[in-house]
Amino acid sequence: MVASAESSGSSSARIAVVGHAEWAEFVEVEHVPAAGQSVEAREAARLAAGGGAVAAVQIAKLNGSCSFLTALGDDETGDRIGPFLEQQGVDVFATRRPSKQRRAFVFVDSAGERTITTIGERLAVSTADDLPWGDFGEVASVYFTAGGPDALRAARKARTVVATVRAGTALAEAGVGVDVLVASADDRGERYERGDFEPLPKWAVRTEGARGGTLESADGTVSKWSSLPVPGPRGDNYGAGDSFAGGLTCGLGMGYDIADAISLGAFCGASAVHGSGPYGSQATAADLPRWRELYGIGG
Repeated sequence: MVASAESSGSSSARIAVVGHAEWAEFVEVEHVPAAGQSVEAREAARLAAGGGAVAAVQIAKLNGSCSFLTALGDDETGDRIGPFLEQQGVDVFATRRPSKQRRAFVFVDSAGERTITTIGERLAVSTADDLPWGDFGEVASVYFTAGGPDALRAARKARTVVATVRAGTALAEAGVGVDVLVASADDRGERYERGDFEPLPKWAVRTEGARGGTLESADGTVSKWSSLPVPGPRGDNYGAGDSFAGGLTCGLGMGYDIADAISLGAFCGASAVHGSGPYGSQATAADLPRWRELYGIGG
């Protein structure tokens, strides 16, 4: 069943992620090579990543537990992902596909910007997979990054559903609305225009990196929110957006309203850029008092 506060020994909320994972190789370069150019690189890390995986680890660090429902390739690379994420505190529920595991190759340049090449199909779950779909009625919040329309309908049983615009096919075909849709104002592949999906999300959050972003309600009201800087040395940007989504989902699962949950997401995104790779400096439960102080959040 979906991992609970009782099963983890924590007073945490029940929070889940339905989505995808990748096995990523990171290399550090002075700059990303132009066409026909060669550059010297230093291998930085090989680890499980991808939007679903990074968000699940962020939630587990804040909440003490997170269930991750995913599909993995039936090969040696796919074998590595579950154990890696479990070491990060994630409860992994995985189905295996008779295909190669999706991988990613990531350039990280001297400015900390990441350039990503994905290799292979994004593997997604459906309710035909033997996963704990029936437990979502007991889940406080879920973040959906990949899956079939039926998977989104099953996840909709949770109290609160957050989804990335990258799950576009499921959002278009499921026939159910989500509470929060996370999109980007800057990334062309992650933009959302009002009416792209029906029913409309209750809230659409469009991120703008360090500038913050906007919140659009279902009635069309738009407000601006700011991301406050978290002190620390600059690392790289990989995983900052996924950490934002994980923090937002976690905040809603903990019972905070949308404004406070966005501020927790912003805090997590700002924290993530101080480390190397997706997990080097993600916010933890020990950082929650600092978040509350920075954003003026009550107990």
